[in-house]
Amino acid sequence: MIARTWKGSARPEHADAYVAHLRESTFPQLKTIPGHRGAYVLRRDGASVVEFTVITLWESIDAIRRFSGNDPELAVVPPAAQALLAFYDDRASHWEVPLQQ
Repeated sequence: MIARTWKGSARPEHADAYVAHLRESTFPQLKTIPGHRGAYVLRRDGASVVEFTVITLWESIDAIRRFSGNDPELAVVPPAAQALLAFYDDRASHWEVPLQQ
């Protein structure tokens, strides 16, 4: 299994809307992609910015390519999400998951 990680941040007044976007749009779309195995959002609230780390789980790099296109490290940030974020990474990182419980 491969964990794909990506980071972004939002101003506090947009943070809940970003989480709603993930819940209502992004995560349901991910479930339709063969090889997708789950997703998590980590949130850390600060005084002036809310940081997010999004972790998606995939069975292979080929499955990730079904999501990202030919470049598996390319971040996929649709316009609706871009409008809510103050900053986001252009690239994602991939991690092998050697052990699960």
